[in-house]
Parts: sequence; C-alpha cells; structure tokens
Amino acid sequence: MTRMSVREAISAALREEMYRDERVFLMGEEIGRWGGTYAVTRGFLDEFGEKRVKDTPIAEGVIAGAATGAAIAGLRPVAEIMTINFAFLAMDQIVNHAAKLHYMFNGQIRVPLVIRTVGGGGRQLGATHSQTPDVVFAHFPGLKVVAPGTPADAKGLLKSAIRDDDPVFFIEHATLYQVKGEVPDDEDFLVPIGVSDVKRQGKDVTIVSYSKMLQVALEAAEKLAQEGIEAEVIDLRTLRPLDTRPIIESVRRTNRLVVVEEGWRAYGIGAEIAARVTELAFDHLDAPVRRVAQAEVPLPYNRRLEQMALPQVADVINAVKDVMYLK
Repeated sequence: MTRMSVREAISAALREEMYRDERVFLMGEEIGRWGGTYAVTRGFLDEFGEKRVKDTPIAEGVIAGAATGAAIAGLRPVAEIMTINFAFLAMDQIVNHAAKLHYMFNGQIRVPLVIRTVGGGGRQLGATHSQTPDVVFAHFPGLKVVAPGTPADAKGLLKSAIRDDDPVFFIEHATLYQVKGEVPDDEDFLVPIGVSDVKRQGKDVTIVSYSKMLQVALEAAEKLAQEGIEAEVIDLRTLRPLDTRPIIESVRRTNRLVVVEEGWRAYGIGAEIAARVTELAFDHLDAPVRRVAQAEVPLPYNRRLEQMALPQVADVINAVKDVMYLK
C-alpha cells in the first residue's frame, strides 16, 4: 500500500493504463503543456508525446464528439472536460451519441470512452462553475456515471472505466484532490463499476453518500459515535448503474436512513435512493427517509455564504437525530 492523494491516484491510474494499452490516449483543454487545470496530467506530454496527450480547442462539443469517434474507431480515449458545468455544451455528443450508439446499432458498435470532469462547490468559483448536476448525467441509460470519494476508489474505478467497453462519465470533486489515503500498489488493482461499498459499520442508522459528501458523512459518523450513536456509512461510488443492495440490507438492520448529497435536494440522487428504499424496504423503516442536500439556490461566490449553502457535518448530525427522534 502507498499513501497518496486523490490527484496522485488519478495520475497513477492514467499513467499505468497508458503503458498497459497503447490505444489509450488523453485529450482536453490545457492537459498537455499546462498539465491540466488540477495538475493531474502534469508531465504526461513529455512522457507520452503529442500523439497520446492532445491539447484541444476550447470547444466541449468537439472534445466529446471527437473522443466518441475515436472510441468507435477502436481507440480508448480519456477526454477531459475542465468542469462538469462545461459538459452542458457537449450534451448532444454525450447523451445522444456516446450513450446510445451501442443500442441503436444492435451492439455492433462499442464506445470505450471515458470522460473525466470536475464537479462540486467549495472553491469559490461562482454559481455557473460550482454545480453538482451528477443526477442529470445519471439519468441516461447507456452512460455509466462514476463519482469516487477516496484515493483508492479513484484509482481503481478510473482503471476499470478505461478498460470498460461502454462510455463512462467520471466525476472528480474539486475539493478532494488533496485528500490522502492508502492505495494498493498492484497495477491491476481495479474497483468494479456499479458496486456500492460499506465504508463504516454501524447498527443505529444508515447514511448513504458519495464523492465529497462521503468525507462529510464519515466525519459526522465519528462525532455521532462520541454520543453513542453508531452510523453505518455506505458509499455509492457509482450513480449508474446504481447498486442499492448494501443499502437495503443495511436499512433492514438499522431501520433508519439519511441520504447525503451535494446536489440540490429536488429531483436528486437522494430522491432516487429514498424511492427505492420505500419500494424494497418500507416495512423496515421506523422513520421517514431524510435527505441532506445543498440549499435550493445558485451557489454563492462569497466564502461564508457558499459554505452555508453546502451540506455540512452538523446538517448530517441533525438529520440523524431527526430520524432517531432525539431532538
């Protein structure tokens, strides 16, 4: 095991897969000479050359479209879109082409494409650059959506995504790049796509989260433990396909559920989880499912206001106490 940051884990996954498979190449805005907005691909241009590390114009539709074409032609592109907010400019290429071609051509076409992008708030980037619209992309069949919350999962899931024959939308949180953790040294270390993971065992309440909110949920669980409340924390890791089996099993034991997401509460991931638990484990619930999410406003630029709008540890603790009727 090696202790590394999320940034280092993602870089390692890209480097290992590029050495393993010559069909893998990178493309995106400023990923070459500049090394990427978050320095993930720093040094890659010198290491792999311009043929495999391609700087692109500031044109997200071109990036996603060209990458889709390259994937159809037999390559394995990893296309970086600087932020998930800019992916809106490539929605047609992502959800109408990449996600649907395999189905529309009766399985005769494969699209082994990875789109890496950065989402989430907390870096004072303003309302149009700080959104968490993960659920929008998870809505579309044919597109796998991955959002890791730890260095090990970031590396293992990205390697699995690059080896996958379907298009994968890979979301990295803007404030997680410095987070460190233990990562297996094995170059074939893979984390399966579509498998949720129990990150903390508990018996009193189930907390479901992913990406940055996993860290918030784990911190809340530690504080709750000091008060004698043992929370089980489940990390979704993948939003499509969505693995609810560990959630259902957990709720049948704890009888209470809190879902924590950074996106807006309305029509969100939490709503989907709540609906599925209601359908599959309603008789086991001792309290209504509680959702913790971002305030229903465009995210403010001001630091204090931004943090007020984003879900915090105290919000999770209060939600847990609500479902346990401790308030």
